[in-house]
Amino acid sequence: MSQHTATAPPDGAALTDLLRPAVELLAGRRLAVLTGAGVSTDSGIPDYRGPASPPRRPMTYQQFVSDAAFRRTYWARNHVGWRHVDRTRPNPGHVALARMEARGVVGGVITQNVDRLHELAGSRTVVDLHGTYADVVCLTCGTRINRDALAVRLEALNPGFTEAVGAVADVEIAPDADAVIESTEGFRVADCERCGGILKPDIVYFGENVPRERVARAFALVDDAQALLVAGSSLTVLSGLRFVKHAAKTGKPVVILNRGTTRGDELADLRLDVGTSEALTALDDLLPAPDAAAGRPRT
Repeated sequence: MSQHTATAPPDGAALTDLLRPAVELLAGRRLAVLTGAGVSTDSGIPDYRGPASPPRRPMTYQQFVSDAAFRRTYWARNHVGWRHVDRTRPNPGHVALARMEARGVVGGVITQNVDRLHELAGSRTVVDLHGTYADVVCLTCGTRINRDALAVRLEALNPGFTEAVGAVADVEIAPDADAVIESTEGFRVADCERCGGILKPDIVYFGENVPRERVARAFALVDDAQALLVAGSSLTVLSGLRFVKHAAKTGKPVVILNRGTTRGDELADLRLDVGTSEALTALDDLLPAPDAAAGRPRT
């Protein structure tokens, strides 16, 4: 039977007490970790569905590929917003997960985020489920370029655009580097230099499928683990929820750390209403490495 716990933000000894049930479930087990936007909020990247998040309507894949006006709007907003995401840095939650991987507690991270902060923190086994903001792909010929290179081209095509919009700090930014700006009229979009095709961020849009190979790697991480830890995700979309369903179906303990309820609560053994940075940092201190003398951790 699922157990759910909600509490006010704890600190010190209160946090240790709150996490005790999680430690009892997870200690001695190698973990797969699924992260969502809530893990990156302390790095200055807002989430989509947190209790204090404003309503958002992300662009769909169908809109992007079928309408040049939608593409102009997206790239204009991204041209402003990606700079904010690019300069963010890992917070203590990212660092704690990297340390737990180094100690053998975490086998790998499946992230729904596109900010690459897990890699920057030192995590080595990361499945970027929805891609990353830092890569751009041509939908016609498959040519890949990095976002830095595209920024140079967009700046040349649209001199002074960013300055006219205003400082990034004054503009609302979404987790996928989409900036909310009033007008994108006149913005010029860069096409693929090789074939003239449509360039798209290597991000899985709403209405687009996650590549099968990426999904398979994520399922393999869950299958190779003895428990699943979810951090900072409301599990609203199936792309993340399916791993919770899979872990629960195969009898693996599921622990969720998230502000607010999630779509996976009924599948979890435990959900704690707690901030991920402090909770993951504490778990790094509280969870021992799986017992090497026993071969594989308990199942």
